[in-house]
Amino acid sequence: MSGVPTVTLNNGVAMPQLGFGVFQVPEDETVAAVTSALETGYRSIDTAAIYGNEAGVGIALEKSGIPHDELFVTTKVWNADQGYDKTLAAFDASLEKLRLERIDLYLIHWPTPARELYVDTWKALNKLLGDGRVRAIGVSNFQESHLRRVIDEVGVVPSVNQIELHPLLQQEKLRAVHAELGVRTEAWSPLGQGGDLLKNPVLAEIAAKHGRSTAQVVLRWHLQLGNVVIPKSVTPERIAENFDVFGFELDAADIERIATLNQNGRIGPDPDEFNAA
Repeated sequence: MSGVPTVTLNNGVAMPQLGFGVFQVPEDETVAAVTSALETGYRSIDTAAIYGNEAGVGIALEKSGIPHDELFVTTKVWNADQGYDKTLAAFDASLEKLRLERIDLYLIHWPTPARELYVDTWKALNKLLGDGRVRAIGVSNFQESHLRRVIDEVGVVPSVNQIELHPLLQQEKLRAVHAELGVRTEAWSPLGQGGDLLKNPVLAEIAAKHGRSTAQVVLRWHLQLGNVVIPKSVTPERIAENFDVFGFELDAADIERIATLNQNGRIGPDPDEFNAA
């Protein structure tokens, strides 16, 4: 995995702690972005059916010539495809677009609680796992109540919960629940959005202290907390910069200062209320 540390999921599967996300990367830019990431050294790629760029990811993976056993590919079932049978069909569609024979990590993208389908969807993911079509299964944007319900009703603990997490939304309570249950925390929008977080004066001071960028400091913070992190970019220089986060370490004072930045402020929707198709 190109020297990137791995975390061990609750079913024994190793997952790179640093990956490359393609959220909001247009389909016509996806091949170039993923190719640049793979050339930089990333081996974990995170996409989703709703992103509309699974095909581009698949082309880049195939063109790279990198064997699948050296890669870790994540995708997600979208809200409109929830339910047992529809999820199985959606998985087949994603697999074809990605040009793969199996997916390493398959996630329920949102609980969409008004649908009352995420338990049946979780059963479908367990079917895929049992059939060997995925190596690990998990969820995304699940709150504690959603997690406990799928565990209680299906008896299988998600390997991962991919949630919005950055210094302005540190999710300390949910991370503690993950630790209790054996669920790995994965951060989406790890650098925030729009660049405002990266202008934060506290982060700028810490970055100057280490001779690093604010983005590198934030990614390093995630890694030291134990989070899996998936920054995205379409710029080769930024892709490389985001990968170069293993040559320094934040000290306890840095971690304490970053802890004070939490505002519990979301960029994305509230998972308890988001039910879009």
